[in-house]
Amino acid sequence: MSIKLKSILIIDDNEADNFLHKMVIDKMGITERVDIVNDGVQALEFLKNENQLTPDLIFLDINMPKMDGWEFLEHYQLLDPAQKSKAIILMLTTSENPKDRERALRIEDVKGYEIKPLEQAKIERILDVYFS
Repeated sequence: MSIKLKSILIIDDNEADNFLHKMVIDKMGITERVDIVNDGVQALEFLKNENQLTPDLIFLDINMPKMDGWEFLEHYQLLDPAQKSKAIILMLTTSENPKDRERALRIEDVKGYEIKPLEQAKIERILDVYFS
């Protein structure tokens, strides 16, 4: 795979999933950096920090403590354009509920809906669809 992103941000509170997803991404060598935050509050702080590298791709879980994925998206839409990432945001969740998928895809900033876990073939498809 010749696509190389600068940064991927994973917003998810599940440590096991985060470990697995980072391992797969690192093994593929598709990004210079993978950052992980545990909830929407941390994600907003990360994106507002002007010293951080703006992510090219954000994987966003739905169910998290403090601020879930839906709440994060509400706050994300209100960010100053300079703070708002130009990233492709994909929901990455265990929810196979069609209502969650429909809700996510009605949000302008959300470009796709993926079911966990991230595997190499799924990541290759995502890169092909959004970054080729």
